[in-house]
Amino acid sequence: MTGGAIVLALVSTTVAHAEGRGDVRVTKTVVNGGKNVGVGTSKTITYPIAVTIRDNSGVKGLTDISVFNSDNGWGFSDWVGTRCEKQSSTTSVCTATMTVNPAWLPDSLPDPNTAAGTWQVNATVKAKDGDYWISDRIAQFKMKRASKLTTNASPEPVVKGHKLTVTGSLTRASWKDLKYHGFSGQAVQLQFKKSGASRFSTVKTVKTSSTGKLSTTVTADSAGTWRWFFPGTTTTAQVASGGDAVKLK
Repeated sequence: MTGGAIVLALVSTTVAHAEGRGDVRVTKTVVNGGKNVGVGTSKTITYPIAVTIRDNSGVKGLTDISVFNSDNGWGFSDWVGTRCEKQSSTTSVCTATMTVNPAWLPDSLPDPNTAAGTWQVNATVKAKDGDYWISDRIAQFKMKRASKLTTNASPEPVVKGHKLTVTGSLTRASWKDLKYHGFSGQAVQLQFKKSGASRFSTVKTVKTSSTGKLSTTVTADSAGTWRWFFPGTTTTAQVASGGDAVKLK
C-alpha cells in the first residue's frame, strides 16, 4: 500500500485466520515497541512492526503487511519498507516501517475518527524453500487520537496555607478537520511534586467541562510543581501537561 491509501478490509475480524504452504510461521509480532500509536493533526508518524519468522529452510522475508481497526476494518498506514535481520539459520526478525500522514485523513471516511481504537496486523511471510503463510491478527495494538493538556496555577507566589487555583484544558485531535477540540467529561488527575521530590503524586481527580476545561482549588502547604495528567481512553492517547512551579511567600 503506497501513497497514503485508505483501505477497507473486507475480512471477518471475529476470528483469526491463516493459510499457506509448508512450515514457515510467525512466532512473535511487536508493534511500535509495545506502545500505542498516537496520531495528531500535522506530524507524520512513523512506527515499526517487528515480525519474528521461522522456517527450517531459513526466512526469505515479509511479502505483505496491513493494519486496520479490528471492529470496522478501516485503516490508514503506508508500508514504506522492511529490514530483515537473521537471528539463526531458521529464524529472522523482519521489521516493517509504517507511516501515517494526517493530511490523508479528512477525506478518507465520512468520520475518520471512528478508525481510532484497537487495530490488528495481518501479514504474509515467505521461506527460502518457497513455503508461505498468510496470517490474520498476528498482533493487536491501539491506534489513538493524540491529546494535549495545559496547566496554570495562580496566584504565584502563594501565601502558605492559602488557596491556589489550578486550571487547564484537555483537547484531542480530530482526524476529520485536523484540529484539536475540547474533550468533555473526562477524569483528569491533578498531580503535585514537592520541591526536591523526584515524582508526582495525585492530589485529586477532576472532570473536564463541556469544552474540555479544568479548574479546581487546593491549599498551598508546600512549594512545588503542579500538573494535570490524563490517563487516556481506548481511542485517545494519555498525556501529561507541562508543570507549573509555584513558590510560597
